[in-house]
Amino acid sequence: MQTILDILKMAGGFRPNLYLKIENAPYMALVIETIGTGPMGLPALSVAHYGEQNGDLMRDPEMCFELCLPIASKACLDPFYWRNDYFGVEQWSRNLVREHYVCLLELHKQHERFAETWNDNLRLQGFVEAFTDKSIRG
Repeated sequence: MQTILDILKMAGGFRPNLYLKIENAPYMALVIETIGTGPMGLPALSVAHYGEQNGDLMRDPEMCFELCLPIASKACLDPFYWRNDYFGVEQWSRNLVREHYVCLLELHKQHERFAETWNDNLRLQGFVEAFTDKSIRG
C-alpha cells in the first residue's frame, strides 16, 4: 500500500490521532485513520471507502493494516482485516484469539493481493493528487 504510505508522508506522518478524509469525485471518499494497535501490537490503520445506503455509512471496502518499520528498511503496511458492508463480509486474516496470535496464511495472502490491487487503483484514480491540507481532519 505504497499509495497510503505516500499520503501519510504528505500528511506529516503517522500519529495516534490521525484522521484523513480525501474527497476525489467521482470516487467514494477515502478515509485513513489510526485505530490503536493490531494483532502484533504494532500501530494500526483503517483504510476505507465509505458510501451510503438508506442513511447508513457503508464500507466498500475497509482494510486494516499494521504499520511495520523493519530495521534499515522502508515502512510497509501488513493487512489483517477486510470488510465490505454491501456484501456483508468481514474477514480477519491475523488476530489475537484468547491471547494467542492466529494467522490464516491463505486468507492473509488474499488480503495482500487485494491490497496490491487496491493500491494500484487508488494511485490511478488520483488519490495522492487529491490529497490537500483540508484532507487532514485530526
